[in-house]
Amino acid sequence: MSRAVRFSRHGGPEVLEVVEIPDPEPGQGEVLVEVFAAGLSPVDSVLRRGSHPDRWPVDLPAGVGRELAGVVAGVGPGVDAFSRGDEVMGFVDGGAQATHAVARAADLVPRPAGVGWEVAGSLHIAGTTAWSAVEGLRLTPDDTVVITAAAGGVGCLAAQFARLRGATVIGTSADARFDFLRQFGVIPLAYGPGLAERVRLAAGGRPVTAFLDFLGGEASVAIELGVPGPRILTTLDWDAVAEHGAILVEPGDPVLLARVAQQVAARRVRLPIADVFSLDDVVDAYRALDRRDAPGKIVLGVRTVEYAGQRVREPAIKEQDVTLGVPTPHEHVGVEEAVPSAIGDGSVRRRHREERDAREHG
Repeated sequence: MSRAVRFSRHGGPEVLEVVEIPDPEPGQGEVLVEVFAAGLSPVDSVLRRGSHPDRWPVDLPAGVGRELAGVVAGVGPGVDAFSRGDEVMGFVDGGAQATHAVARAADLVPRPAGVGWEVAGSLHIAGTTAWSAVEGLRLTPDDTVVITAAAGGVGCLAAQFARLRGATVIGTSADARFDFLRQFGVIPLAYGPGLAERVRLAAGGRPVTAFLDFLGGEASVAIELGVPGPRILTTLDWDAVAEHGAILVEPGDPVLLARVAQQVAARRVRLPIADVFSLDDVVDAYRALDRRDAPGKIVLGVRTVEYAGQRVREPAIKEQDVTLGVPTPHEHVGVEEAVPSAIGDGSVRRRHREERDAREHG
């Protein structure tokens, strides 16, 4: 028997339960994946709440989750691209949050060696949505773009893709995430009233040329800033599409997923993992997701993965549970100086060293 997350009625995270189901069998063109990690997405919560039955009807009981990474445990007829034991990542129509899930072989790609399981299992929705948004806007160094919920999975990646194109990025988030955003070259602003005026001040007189609303409900701010409808992109706000001519951006296909995964493997961009929960803690995982304050992605670690050379074992209590809200005095460090090597190519740190050396020897 396999185990899977299901809900039999609409509501909050408390309606989710982990149940035993018969082991899935792959059909024509399908692959059975033993799931190692599965990402959470705000769309999962929309489906669970039944918020848009006309757009996303749900037949109850329903599985949960659309993105995953794992190892091929079996293949159906007509599958030549994968074999048992292959490491894969990709997406399914539903039910990814389980010990085993069936996926179309065409919806999977090989997991690059440089992409960890937790990232691989949560990259499809955030990665391909962010890529589609930024590529569709054709941003250049002349652009100034506002990204709402910039510390979330989609927003964080979109900000990095925009920065790679040279655009100036202003991102909204909770105050506690400001330093997190600065690591990616984002100008942070808090949520709340007066956003349009605060954006103008942060932009320093430059016009705002694009607006990516991953929070929802902020399209009116974009209009106030003079951004034309086709340059306002949203993931869930259909009212903005109807009223302002905003563009609805959706996840892309496996070709885009493979392209984004290579960007991550090459360390040109980074998908931070905010937290990893076990399958049995799925209710707590969705409570954390629904608060919309996590920096990066929240992931279900369906199977514990140990890496070669690993020496440290995670304690049951998470560090953030102990230190959250506890002041930790430290000397101020320039954010760009403190960026870990996984972000960028080191050019920022080299420039700072060169400027410092010039001051000391000039």
